[in-house]
Amino acid sequence: MAAIEAPNLFLGETTCGSLLQQLQHIWDEVGQSDEERDKMLLQLEQECLDVYKRKVDLAAKSRAKLLQALENSRVELTSLLASLGEKTFVGIPDKSSGTIKEQLSAIAPALEQLWKQKDKRIKEFSDVQSQIQKIYGEIAGTTEHVGNLAVDESDLSLKKLEEFHAQLQELEKEKSERLNKVLDFVSTVHDLCAVLGIDFFSTVTDVHPSLNDSSGLKSKSISNDTLSRLAKTVLALQEDKQQRLLKLQELAIELIDLWNLMDTSEEERHLFNHVTCNISASVSEVTNPGALALDLINQAKVEVERLDQLKASRMKEIAFKRQAELEEIFARAHVEIDTEADRGKILALIDSGNVEPSQLLSDMDNKIIKAKEVALSRKDILDKVEKWMSACEEESWLEDYMRDDNRYNASRGAHLNLKRAEKARILVNKIPALVDTLVAKTRTWEEERGSTFSYDGVPLLAMLDEYANLRHDREEEKKRMRDQKKFHEQLNTEQEAIFGSKPSPARPLSSKKVVGPHANGTPGRRLSLAHQNGSRSINKDRKRDMRPVAPVNYVALPKEDAASYISASEPRPSTP
Repeated sequence: MAAIEAPNLFLGETTCGSLLQQLQHIWDEVGQSDEERDKMLLQLEQECLDVYKRKVDLAAKSRAKLLQALENSRVELTSLLASLGEKTFVGIPDKSSGTIKEQLSAIAPALEQLWKQKDKRIKEFSDVQSQIQKIYGEIAGTTEHVGNLAVDESDLSLKKLEEFHAQLQELEKEKSERLNKVLDFVSTVHDLCAVLGIDFFSTVTDVHPSLNDSSGLKSKSISNDTLSRLAKTVLALQEDKQQRLLKLQELAIELIDLWNLMDTSEEERHLFNHVTCNISASVSEVTNPGALALDLINQAKVEVERLDQLKASRMKEIAFKRQAELEEIFARAHVEIDTEADRGKILALIDSGNVEPSQLLSDMDNKIIKAKEVALSRKDILDKVEKWMSACEEESWLEDYMRDDNRYNASRGAHLNLKRAEKARILVNKIPALVDTLVAKTRTWEEERGSTFSYDGVPLLAMLDEYANLRHDREEEKKRMRDQKKFHEQLNTEQEAIFGSKPSPARPLSSKKVVGPHANGTPGRRLSLAHQNGSRSINKDRKRDMRPVAPVNYVALPKEDAASYISASEPRPSTP
């Protein structure tokens, strides 16, 4: 036993040879036969061979797995490079250098780095695609939450990422433009609502709740539907603004017409300045808050209705005021009309109620317009008539001045009369040409209009014709007086030659005046024509200027004291 147990003490150094020696020693002690010994050794050898085979198979399988892992790593490396769009990667080892495990150990860091890069790239793709999808949703008007999108890992190249970034930039630009459009629309809606007196917040909330800043929503809707509804809202508000402005302007015009018609005070008109201030404004010019509010329009409408009722009650006063204006135009134009008959017709129409007040005033306005046209057509002739009458007055004054024996005395104001006489002679010399021009213009006027040109009811041509006859008669009378003077001078000369000259007592000049107004033929208020009615009153309701406007008959000089009159009327040596 001691021999057998001894080798066990050194089991750590046991080998196959020592074990075989120990086995043979045991066999010897036992007396084992050689056949049994050979058989046992053969069995031991076979078992050892099987163990080796198993170990070799296991080693071969392990090597195959390592080779497959190495191949997979290389394929994965290639796939990652292709997915990331990288042709090469720094840190990839040589495929044929080192053992399999060394090659696996060398390629592992590159794979790990590429995997990290791929994960980072996938996240970048996911972020940019999420942003793109979100903007698409905002444009489409969908409010669904955008989750993590599936990323196509087959192409994670920087080029593809840049394409997504470029697409995102375009969408962000479009989003910005849409947001600006939305803000512009909202600002326009705000201004229009302010002018129209409409609640802005309820208006934009009806379009989309996000447009109301008080709703607490941070982002505003930029969808096509929101833009379309905003555009329709703005168009509707603009049309409403246009219609309200037209209505307000119509009311303003009616107010001003009624105010002018009834001579409304400035204090009352000032109360509606906010209505009349936009009477000629365009739609774009009306920007004051509440300028076109319905309350303001209704207020103006109520005022127009009130003034219409007041106008109906004051129709007679207004109509007679218009009639007075018409009569004044005709009076200034020296056209005679039957004022009592016209006023009677107006009163009868108002009392009958068969005519609308506005229609009556419109008809009177038309008459006033036509009267102004008639007055304008007569203005040129009337101006010349005034010049003619003024010249005739100066002519009359000049005749009186020439008959005054004291005109050369150094009295107060004599130099003024002398200057007036010089101007009067110049003016009197122009009378024949002025009369001829008046006749020509009057005839032309009558031919164009087919009516007689009357001056305060008297035909102007008749006045001019009589004036011409009177002037001719006056010239003939002057000529006769000059001949008579020559005759008396010749007679006195003959008597002096026969009887001699002797002083005779001074005989005072006759103090008789020429009978009748303006004996020199100056136009007066009466005509001697048989078919005229005499003096006429232009306006029976008011006083008129009674300046002479029609010529009178020339009255012959008295025959008594002819010689005295001749000597008195003889011109002096000096010219005034």
